[in-house]
Amino acid sequence: MDRLILWQRLEGLVLFPAGLALFGQLGAGLPWWAAILAFFAPDLSFFGYALGVRAGAITYNLVHLYAFGAVIVALGLFLSQPLLAGLGALWLAHAGFDRMLGYGLKSAEGFGITHLGRLGQAR
Repeated sequence: MDRLILWQRLEGLVLFPAGLALFGQLGAGLPWWAAILAFFAPDLSFFGYALGVRAGAITYNLVHLYAFGAVIVALGLFLSQPLLAGLGALWLAHAGFDRMLGYGLKSAEGFGITHLGRLGQAR
């Protein structure tokens, strides 16, 4: 495995539990089942692929950027809204989880082509 890819996967391994810990500290007040649903909510971006591969890649990538979750956390903290900050922390954890597993940002060439390499059997 390429060192840069390994580094990015390790980064995800760090960010995943860090985001979960931040969520726990923020006191968002979500029941555990709602937190699990919120954790997987970024995967709804797959529906962007209904508009084509390019639109799907853009949609998926926008919501799977670390910066997206970080902005939501910051906005929640700035507005004193623990729920919003907690959702951002879960968003960060989700992005880290995906990177840790090798699901990178998508290419407009196809869903299985990511910045971390090809997915599944295409590897």
